[in-house]
Amino acid sequence: MKITAQEEYGLRCLMRLAQTPGQAATLPEIAGGEGLSAAYVAKLMGVLRQAGIIDSTRGRAGGYRLAKAPAEIGLGSVLLVLGEPLFDDPGYCERHAGVSADSHCVHHGGCSLRALWHTLEQWIRKSLDQVSLADLLQSEGRIADLVRKRLAQGAAEDSNLIPLATISL
Repeated sequence: MKITAQEEYGLRCLMRLAQTPGQAATLPEIAGGEGLSAAYVAKLMGVLRQAGIIDSTRGRAGGYRLAKAPAEIGLGSVLLVLGEPLFDDPGYCERHAGVSADSHCVHHGGCSLRALWHTLEQWIRKSLDQVSLADLLQSEGRIADLVRKRLAQGAAEDSNLIPLATISL
């Protein structure tokens, strides 16, 4: 999994907003605090606003603020808004197909890789959604422990996590 610059900086801008809940922050404040250009922050804020993650207000007392409490904003949804899915089922097979004589993928109907990528995409998104924007405001060491604990709890509680294959010797 590769995190894009847009995903990284978008999360950092959201964290800045989460540090002052209920207060509006201007583009220059966010850009200056993150060491980014105001134009780039404007682009990120536009994407986040269209997705309903943040609200904006014009005028002298205007700026950007979170649309929900930081604890209600999961990272999986944010990263999906800022980036792309890890596995986009409909187009993936067409782009990576070995084409047979009838113009279909040579693995049509029996592709274990498609099942693997789809399962991992769902698991990663669900795992990321267990971590909220509020969680990211904690210290680096504390967030690592929190994520480990949440993932362990999620795996124990999730009955949908079944092995892709059962190995018997």
